[in-house]
Amino acid sequence: MIKVRKAEERGHFKTDWLSSHHTFSFGDYYDPKQMGFRQLRVINEDRVQPGGGFPMHPHRDMEIITLVLAGALRHEDSAGNSEVIGAGDVQLISAGTGIRHSEYNPSDTDEVHFLQIWIHPEKESLEPGYQFASFDLNGRPDSLIALASPDGGEGAVAIRQDATLSYLALTRGGRLEHTAGDGRHLWVQLTDGVVDVNGRTLRAGDGAAVSDEREIVFASAAGGALLLFDLA
Repeated sequence: MIKVRKAEERGHFKTDWLSSHHTFSFGDYYDPKQMGFRQLRVINEDRVQPGGGFPMHPHRDMEIITLVLAGALRHEDSAGNSEVIGAGDVQLISAGTGIRHSEYNPSDTDEVHFLQIWIHPEKESLEPGYQFASFDLNGRPDSLIALASPDGGEGAVAIRQDATLSYLALTRGGRLEHTAGDGRHLWVQLTDGVVDVNGRTLRAGDGAAVSDEREIVFASAAGGALLLFDLA
């Protein structure tokens, strides 16, 4: 079964410096039918204008993944971590018992485009943690690139949940066949282009919940890119 969540159905929050689309309920956007999928709680697609950003604010008991697609984002947190996250970079904040952080666009000219993802951890009140990794998102076309996984293999950040997040860039005419594990559920989030998922057409910003589908075929006539969440 594949249930598509169209881009235009998402919540949208806009200010003079921020445009944020919410796949699931977040902030002032609330839909009781869109509270997440399995352990996946938040997918926000944010575009922050030069000099804009989020001042220091708290989180706890959440695995927070940030993937920058274009531009750069400056991170500071209460644990002393400081990082400029560029295109293809992945940051993981394991908020645990509590952490505060800020995120700003340090550029004077360029917008930053990124996804922020929240996943429930396997346990609450864990020790906070921080990880960072860089990827060439176009370096392995038509293949899955693991960005976050429980064991942190192949350079992925190690998430404290039975969940794997991968990136797939499909070339023009590209195709990938993927087999889902027993009892696994997938969420697909399109970041660019147009991709067919078992014949269902998704466009940038669309998402899809995939359950009870053992074999999944991703195909793109013109090229596209997506995030694939593999969840228990």
